[in-house]
Amino acid sequence: MGESLLKAVNIYKSFVGVEALKNVTFEIKPGEIHCLAGENGSGKSTLIKIISGVYTPDAGYMEFEGKRFSKITPIDAIKNGIQVIYQDFSIFPNLTVMENLAFNSELADRRKLVNHKRMRQIAEEAIAKIDFKVDLDAIVGNLSVAEKQMIAISRALIFNTKLIIMDEPTTALTRREVSNLFKIILRLKEMGIAILFVSHKLNEVFEISENFTILRSGERVASGSTSDLDAKKFTYYMTGREFQVHRFEYEKVKEEPIFSVDKIGIEGSFSNISFDVHSGEIVGITGLLDSGRTELGLALFGIKPIEEGEIKMRGKRIKLTNPRRAIHNKIGYLPEDRLSEGLFLSQSIGDNIVISEIDNLSKAFGILDRKQRRDEIKQWVKNLAIATPNPANACQTLSGGNQQRVVLAKWLACDLDLLILNGPTVGVDIGSKHDIHSILQDLAKRGMGLIIISDDLPEVLENCSRILVLKNGQVVGDMLASESDEKKILSYMM
Repeated sequence: MGESLLKAVNIYKSFVGVEALKNVTFEIKPGEIHCLAGENGSGKSTLIKIISGVYTPDAGYMEFEGKRFSKITPIDAIKNGIQVIYQDFSIFPNLTVMENLAFNSELADRRKLVNHKRMRQIAEEAIAKIDFKVDLDAIVGNLSVAEKQMIAISRALIFNTKLIIMDEPTTALTRREVSNLFKIILRLKEMGIAILFVSHKLNEVFEISENFTILRSGERVASGSTSDLDAKKFTYYMTGREFQVHRFEYEKVKEEPIFSVDKIGIEGSFSNISFDVHSGEIVGITGLLDSGRTELGLALFGIKPIEEGEIKMRGKRIKLTNPRRAIHNKIGYLPEDRLSEGLFLSQSIGDNIVISEIDNLSKAFGILDRKQRRDEIKQWVKNLAIATPNPANACQTLSGGNQQRVVLAKWLACDLDLLILNGPTVGVDIGSKHDIHSILQDLAKRGMGLIIISDDLPEVLENCSRILVLKNGQVVGDMLASESDEKKILSYMM
């Protein structure tokens, strides 16, 4: 490949005495697809911000095309062809596609007057580079996540870009959209543009990247060719731990199910869906993003009440017209978006844990039993190994994996019979993912019924005893996990 496009050499960076990066060296060549991996808190984001000029390293230096910099600003980074596409894409949802694409260019050229003809030409040239078909007059806020990402990529290419850093680019994409993104990345490679692909998803690392660098606790622990890496090594480098994969084995204890749905439906979302969940069973529900899987999860918790069919709990018909009814029937729901739906981020970790059982912790006249509250919080922090020095800290101080444990603790404190989990490990790192899976399997062994809604097929296969595949709001596949594999499930999904 020749000379390096970019080098970060012996980089150190500390924040208030905490070392975020320790002697990290990293390099990427023109046209190279390089994966930067690591768990939450490993230093990935800090390294990205140093490369893009947001942070200045305490020690070490940067080289770009052989030219050495001890300090660069974001403007310097852009002038040298470095572009970062963050998870939120940094776009203006209230502006049109054309305005989003041409806005930065107009600013860079210090234009005082807006010329719509010039802006349209800039936008047309930008989307043509990756053959992206979109209405330039569409309001960006009305577009899909995948389309917003294509806008961010197109915008990056306006500035003679040589390196694009993609921060967790597949988090909110469907399987088909991920496939399309990878095609775009390969096209960028052909154009000689280097891609730094930041991810902790094992299958994506192997599928798209040629080389890898793994950070752990602020240090580079491994780098090299992806062809020399396997799943076991990747997991060990990421976590410093060796995991044994345990496929869930369900042993039916009682014939009578604890939860049954019979021919339920909501017009425009799903219809004619029937299945049972027994005590100690984990049922998986999978499908593409528009399959109706999320709507089904919301209906089973009373957020979107069913319009037809019936739901039974231990053989008795129940009406789930709202979440309070679901909780009364000992049903809990872990939402897909824990940040906006599952947690009060600014409130304490402890308050988030006990919020669902606050009535049970109150004495006469609604006065909170502080000792019982304190004991309850202490128990769940310990049981779920929530990594915090103090449960009084705000929930937003935790990593994604620990936030997910808090959501779990909130529901487990309610002594549930059924727990519905929509995307239980979305956005969590590989170590936390393994730990959460172990917790879920242990809950089932203790007799709880669980429903896992996920498009992460390895997750569904590893943790579920039975799998339902949804497509266009209908169950198109119903199979035992032990008799299934990814290829079989995909054949139903597609």
